[in-house]
Order: sequence, then C-alpha cells, then structure tokens
Amino acid sequence: MYALVNGIIYSPESVLTDHAVIIEGQLINAIVPAAELPSTLTKIDLQGQNLTAGFIDLQLNGCGGVMFNGAESEQTLLTMQSANLKSGTTSFLPTFITDSDQGIKKALSATRQYMQTTSNEVLGLHLEGPYISQEKKGIHPAQWIRPAETEMINLIFENADIVSQITVAPEEMPLQFIKQLNDAGIVVSLGHSNATYQQASLAIAQGASFATHLFNAMSPMTGREPGVVGAVYDHQIYAGIIVDGFHVAYENIRISKRLMGDKLILVTDATAPAGADIEQFDFVGTEVYYKNGKCVGKDGTLGGSAVTMIESIQQCVEQVGIPLDEAVRMASYYPAKAISVDHKLGSIVAGKVANLTIFDQQFNVTATIVNGNHQFTA
Repeated sequence: MYALVNGIIYSPESVLTDHAVIIEGQLINAIVPAAELPSTLTKIDLQGQNLTAGFIDLQLNGCGGVMFNGAESEQTLLTMQSANLKSGTTSFLPTFITDSDQGIKKALSATRQYMQTTSNEVLGLHLEGPYISQEKKGIHPAQWIRPAETEMINLIFENADIVSQITVAPEEMPLQFIKQLNDAGIVVSLGHSNATYQQASLAIAQGASFATHLFNAMSPMTGREPGVVGAVYDHQIYAGIIVDGFHVAYENIRISKRLMGDKLILVTDATAPAGADIEQFDFVGTEVYYKNGKCVGKDGTLGGSAVTMIESIQQCVEQVGIPLDEAVRMASYYPAKAISVDHKLGSIVAGKVANLTIFDQQFNVTATIVNGNHQFTA
C-alpha cells in the first residue's frame, strides 16, 4: 500500500488539492485529505503535477514503430503498450483495419493471447472494416473491402469476449448482423460510410452506438441530407474524434463538443510514427509517409495519425478551448463508458483499478500506474 500526495487530482466530478490517493494492490483504496494519512504509509510526492485516470484509446492502429496489421502478435501489442505509457495511455483497443479473413483470425488470436496474460491494458480488439464503403475507404485497401458473410460474422460473434468494437458502413451491413453483434455486447460503430441519414438511423435503431473518427470518411451534414454526421448529432451516440490539427478543423471539434457533451471522445487513430522516429511505414500494402506530424499516402490520403493522447488533450485545451478537466474525461471516463468498462476503469474512484497518469503543467507525462504498479516514463 502507498499514497500519491501533493498532486492535483482529477476525479469525475471535481478537481482536488490537498488530498491523497491511496493504492492497495491493483486497486484505488481511497481518496482522503492529505492530513489524514498515517505517518507510516509510503508516500510518493507528485510535486504539484496532475493526477488523472489513465487514458483509454479506442482506436490505435500502431505506435512505437509498429503496426498491428501485418504483425499480429503479442510482441506487437507489448511494443504498443510500452509506447502508450510514455504518453499516458494505460489501456487501448488495438485496431485492425480492412484485411483478409486470415488476417482477422490472426488479430483475434493475438488479442486473446495478450488478454489472457495481462489485464486492464488491451481491453479488446477494434475491427475497423472490412465491411465498409468503397467510396469512403480512405487508406483502407480496396481489394479487401467485401460484403459481410454469415460465417465471419458468426466467428466475430463467438469471439465477443475479446472483440470490443467493430466499425461498419451501415449501408453495406445487413441490419440483422448489426443487431447480432450488438446483442453480443460488441460496440457497433458507424464509419467509412457513405450512408444517408436514414440508413445510419436504422443502424442506430438496431444497436449501433458509436461513430468512428467523426467527420473523417463519412457522409457529411448538408442542407438537404444530414448524412452520418447528422445522424450522430441527432441520435446522440458516442463518437471518437482525432485532434491532431489535420483530420478535423478545431472549430468543428468545438461545435461538436457543444452539441455532444460527454458523447464526444478523444481517439488518436495513431500509427507507427507515434512515439517513434520513422519516416514511412506499410499500412496493409500501402506505403504511408510521415512528415511534419502528418501521415499520408502517395496520393495525399490521410493514413492515420501520429498524435498521442496527451498531445490530443493539450490541443483540446490550447486550440479548442476545452477545460483541462473535461479534456481529461474525454480521454478516460467517457471512453470507459462507451465500451462499458467504467465500472473498473476511467476515473479515480475507490474500488476501481489503479490505472493512472501523472503529467506536469507543460503536458509532459512523467509517470503512469498500471494495475497499481508505479513506473516513471521520463
């Protein structure tokens, strides 16, 4: 048992000073006034830094120089987790974009193996595709985009204990499959879609509860056709948004936050360059180049991002005007709620898992705590 003292504590409802967080084993034991701590308890002085719940990234293709597509292994996930900790992300969904059925099976196997040996790090697999729109495919390889078939949908259904989220184009996915996956507890997310408002709304009625990287690779909101963006706003489902200065205008993030409140969630959509020093990488057969913070293919198509979660929070505060406590919730509490793990993660509350992030006033992550284990990252 030990206590974290002399920090600014961001709890779900308030920001606390002159308090301490007591960790016992893997769990948060209590949040108490610092003056009430026993003198015999081991203390870690945070020196006035911010203490928040560990960040949760629901869309992470790769980082630390590796990509999950093409390297579906426990080692890849270990490398991603290690890189994540340097920017405050303690839990994530490895994201596997449109690929072959064989690739999906490898991703399922690697995810299961990792989750069987560790807890509260990889929270499940995010399958982004392959049941998406050719018109809104983005960097996804066209040759692997295909209609949903019963055999693979049943396989995903049978692995619902490790598949947390699946991104589909509702105009390409039979509604009975959306209902089947939702009933299994998988978060069905609308994305890479050219759907009309009506098509998106029908999918939401069958259980779709999320939208993948809002604005990007989806039908926009126009005067006569609200599209997927309009359906997200109107039905108030969750949506991830990439705050890297390239994917979405800061003004649109501010407008969306005002409309959506706690349903807007930070995701990085990060790729191999995040937390690594590389200039190009392979993304399912497409060469993607990284320069000046931007990841693009030869044709200029955005190929994921290189932003980290702490950088996303910083830009929300400095560029969008979102208060720090709310930006932190967008990276921790709200994603936990969106995938129904908020009973154990996403906030500093007694009884929850001690996955925590410590960062200074210049947004430098200096330490993380995962399952109660404290480790310095700087």
